[in-house]
Amino acid sequence: MFVNKIHAYTKCGSFLFRFQRCKAFSTQSILFTKLEDEHSDNEHEQYADDLPKPLYQEHISTSLLQKALLTVGSSVLCITDPYRHDMIAVLSETTGYAPAKKIRDKMLKDAEGSAILREKPRINSSTLDYKFLASLPPGTLGHAYIAFLKDNDVTPDSRRPVHFMDDTDLAYVIQRYREVHDLNHTLLGMPTNMLGEVTVKWIEALQTGLPMCVAAALLGPVRLRKKQREKYLKYYLPWAINCGSQAHFLMNLYFEKRWEQNLVDLRNELNIPDFSVES
Repeated sequence: MFVNKIHAYTKCGSFLFRFQRCKAFSTQSILFTKLEDEHSDNEHEQYADDLPKPLYQEHISTSLLQKALLTVGSSVLCITDPYRHDMIAVLSETTGYAPAKKIRDKMLKDAEGSAILREKPRINSSTLDYKFLASLPPGTLGHAYIAFLKDNDVTPDSRRPVHFMDDTDLAYVIQRYREVHDLNHTLLGMPTNMLGEVTVKWIEALQTGLPMCVAAALLGPVRLRKKQREKYLKYYLPWAINCGSQAHFLMNLYFEKRWEQNLVDLRNELNIPDFSVES
């Protein structure tokens, strides 16, 4: 019975998510469509006027109950299917308010972090100058980032927009975290395989405290093969813990203003320790 309820909640969450771009209806109007159909046009318009207005373009207003249902449903799907990135995104938003607030506060205390929050830059194919980045000398952050995207066949447009954060600044914090994730891989020199992903998640978890990062760091190693697990325990995990604890707060890094900086120099500036694996 409980499992059936969970699936019902999950379907509710997925239903809301699929209608995320619909401006004519808020989350509440979607949930109560049948009731609204029984009302007159005037009553419907009056009801619509009383609904909360979106705080930002992609915002979907939800009640505490709806957030709870989304949290439970997305949690179940994340466990049963770790590749459901849409549900991972939902869960990160419904559980990430307190950590996002701490991230914002740490950014406000830093000059570079404050500039990011004030200017709210976005990282996607419409804001990146690919030709300029590709023209930068090898060894620079920009050149390494373009090489990372090409080698791993990924795009900055793959990061999902935030929907369920009921605060404009905190929504941007979560969006920024998502959009700099591949840049963190580049900066840390970590591949996109499971071993590299878990390592990056450990560093992000230690620095941000986001529940999804913590869960990925703790549960991700279960999927490692035996040889990978041995390397992980001997080299990757100790380095990740050291880096996450000692390195400068990576969310304060204004990557877009560092494209031309030498990657080794940048790592030294951020106190990112050298990493090597014995063959």
